[in-house]
Amino acid sequence: MVATDDALAGVVAAFAAGTGPVAVDAERASGYRYGQRAYLVQLRREGAGSALIDPVGCPDLSSLGEALTGTEWILHAATQDLPCLRDIGMVPTSLFDTELAGRLAGFPRVGLGAIVENLLGYALEKGHSAVDWSTRPLPDPWLRYAALDVELLVDLRDALEAELERQGKLEWALEEFDAIASAPPAPPRKDPWRRTSGMHKVRRRRQIAVVRELWTARDQVAQRRDISPGKVLGDAAIIEAALAMPVNAHALTALPGFGHRMGRRQLEQWQAAVDRARALPESELPQPGQQPAGPPPPRAWADKDPAAAARLSAARAAVSALAEQLHMPQENLITPDTVRRVCWEPPRELTPGAVETALAGYGARRWQIEQVGPLLLRALATEA
Repeated sequence: MVATDDALAGVVAAFAAGTGPVAVDAERASGYRYGQRAYLVQLRREGAGSALIDPVGCPDLSSLGEALTGTEWILHAATQDLPCLRDIGMVPTSLFDTELAGRLAGFPRVGLGAIVENLLGYALEKGHSAVDWSTRPLPDPWLRYAALDVELLVDLRDALEAELERQGKLEWALEEFDAIASAPPAPPRKDPWRRTSGMHKVRRRRQIAVVRELWTARDQVAQRRDISPGKVLGDAAIIEAALAMPVNAHALTALPGFGHRMGRRQLEQWQAAVDRARALPESELPQPGQQPAGPPPPRAWADKDPAAAARLSAARAAVSALAEQLHMPQENLITPDTVRRVCWEPPRELTPGAVETALAGYGARRWQIEQVGPLLLRALATEA
């Protein structure tokens, strides 16, 4: 474990002097700690060997990130790790995502263990993926498991590159990787409390306000104590309180999730959140649901716009057939949201150029436009 500035400086020098791409992985403590910060960073590069870095002891890895500028990073499911790596100063200029490569190549199982076994013939050690990586010191078996995550990534990358080249998909994959590497950080989610599990059961605006107040109070406690919000108060308990609207802490105690193990002080803070929602004037109550920015749910299209429903049906069938022909998931060929948006509001002029412009406007890559554009052009001409 690298946990001091001096040791980190040695790793930076070694990896800067290495050759070829660098395998990178990160471990978080989801379900144990607040947020998605990295608690271990693993790297491997030819000429440098492997390194396991502790971001608690070394919270700023920007010097390592700078040393690897211009080097291709190999990650498995890159979008999962890039946010926590960015937070500690590590941002790739180019990358190769072995999970996404596996999807594009048509492998039915693209987890790291499955695809390593399929392509390289090795069975990776299992059993520590869901442990609390914020534990210190980390046990040796966990560290061995973590090191194995980058041990074979370079070999896996080369095998996947060869397979994509054989299938004529390598340029497509490189476009996808470039898009991931150049994507800006995701903006904060609006009204994250609306994603509380079971939210669909809550209909009245004042009950929705209870969900918001309890979620916010829970989040503040979780952040202060640095533990997962679910360990502070479960989503199911929040929904039960919103539906019941308890008038006091005694009534709250009777609800699932607020049982006898919860201290009086905790009960009072949750009841205070319920009371705040009760006291809100009507004008400050949240609306029942967020207005979606895009088209309505497809199930409503037949009534709202039969022609759009016909276009969507034709487009889905065409995309599904092409995805099957190319041996890749439909969502990697083109996102379902893009198909819905183009079918709901097609270009005024149904020309190849207009459809290509519309697809590019929704973030489709060049290879996706080339493959899907002609199909959508025909689908958009479908009449109800």
